[in-house]
Amino acid sequence: MGRTILGGVTSSLAIPLPDPSSVERLADTVLPTRHGTFRMTAYRDDVGLEHVVLSVGITDESAPGHHIGRAPLVRVHSECLTGDALGSRRCDCGEQLQRALHLIMQDGYGALVYVGGHEGRGIGLVEKLRAYELQDTGVDTVDANLRLGHDADQRTYGQTAAMLKDLGIRVVRLLSCNPAKQEALTELGVRVVSRQSLIVPRRPENAAYLRTKRERMGHDPESVDEWQALLHGGGVLTTGVLTERYADLVHPDGPKVIAQLGQSMDGFIASRTGDAVFVTGEEDREHLHRLRALVDAVVVGSATAAADDPQLTVRAVPGPHPTRVVLDPRGTLPGDSRLLTDATAPTLWIVGQGVEPVPAGDHVEVVAWHSEGPMDPAGVLSLLRERGLERVLVEGGGRLVTAFVEAGMVDRLYLTVAPVLIGDGVPGLRLAGTDRLADALRPPVVRRWQAGEDIVTELDLAATRTASRVMPV
Repeated sequence: MGRTILGGVTSSLAIPLPDPSSVERLADTVLPTRHGTFRMTAYRDDVGLEHVVLSVGITDESAPGHHIGRAPLVRVHSECLTGDALGSRRCDCGEQLQRALHLIMQDGYGALVYVGGHEGRGIGLVEKLRAYELQDTGVDTVDANLRLGHDADQRTYGQTAAMLKDLGIRVVRLLSCNPAKQEALTELGVRVVSRQSLIVPRRPENAAYLRTKRERMGHDPESVDEWQALLHGGGVLTTGVLTERYADLVHPDGPKVIAQLGQSMDGFIASRTGDAVFVTGEEDREHLHRLRALVDAVVVGSATAAADDPQLTVRAVPGPHPTRVVLDPRGTLPGDSRLLTDATAPTLWIVGQGVEPVPAGDHVEVVAWHSEGPMDPAGVLSLLRERGLERVLVEGGGRLVTAFVEAGMVDRLYLTVAPVLIGDGVPGLRLAGTDRLADALRPPVVRRWQAGEDIVTELDLAATRTASRVMPV
């Protein structure tokens, strides 16, 4: 690509990208990464460009590309210095690269083809930066390439097909939002049995860029479809942030009982006056509403219901409302509580033996506890299962979540920590102490992410069950 000045006029000389059709394997090694250790294979194509393939579960003996009856998960990733190496937010390339590596390693059978010479959709690094200059004035990414004398997309995929075939891969599950990649690979003899979208969070800096890819280049839409797929059981092939975070909850063998708490850095869910508005931010409340939408029932204690007067419905995201369950051994929930007056969702009001509750709306079913004893977590879950409520979210307060955790009834715990120090107040999770740190509960971390200023940690408690204990009343 050249830049020539003639009589004071600057012009671009567009040179078509070569179309390589064969490759030579030059090195085969391993690459430890934060996602795991990949096999790393280096190639040079017949026009002199260099490429690498990072793979897992792929061996030279795996031809013709099948593994226990399924095709490998494959990502074809175009070189992007600014996004992949420098962390640019003008595009989504770097985040897609890291997510693809994570998903391929998690799958255990797949490959990421890192294609050199594809910078700026094939126009080269310097020309891409010149296109950025035009985009700074309001020109979209397609028109910027066209004004510089290039095609909107000059990439070719002969080298990709050649590398896949060298590794014995002729059938793939393609990880891409771009239907054009599927079409190109198919024309080159690589059979694509499915294509899974790879959607990462939209940022203010790349919102226009992503919109142009969707509207002018035919890329897949944003994650609203991904969320709808999850709500309908995850049947649609889609891969993105929401799928990664919540797909376990809709899987038939996924966790049945989850718990959620948002607390301060020093472990409180409210001030000493009971004020809990709000410990965590809007992003965490959206996360909580997603959890509600994916379960059958949400459980709270009567003290939390009286202090916070919650709705326990799904409002921040599309989705169904769960059945609301209040554990109220003494029948102290005020009659004007929203759970008893708001008919948006059905409510189970579980009261102790001999309690005469105040009148409530028709949406409320009053259930007398089956014994004079305390409402133990195992008994509560059994009662809910009898009513077809299998997936349960234990939402609060701190004593209730603690009781379910200590009883060994929680499969997953979502613990959100906000950057605030309350100093004194209503405690959050408070497990029974141990004399030695070696005896402390150390559940595996499934994933951790930032929600605004808060940090959400998902813990696999099913892997480290605690001894059952009776819930305090």
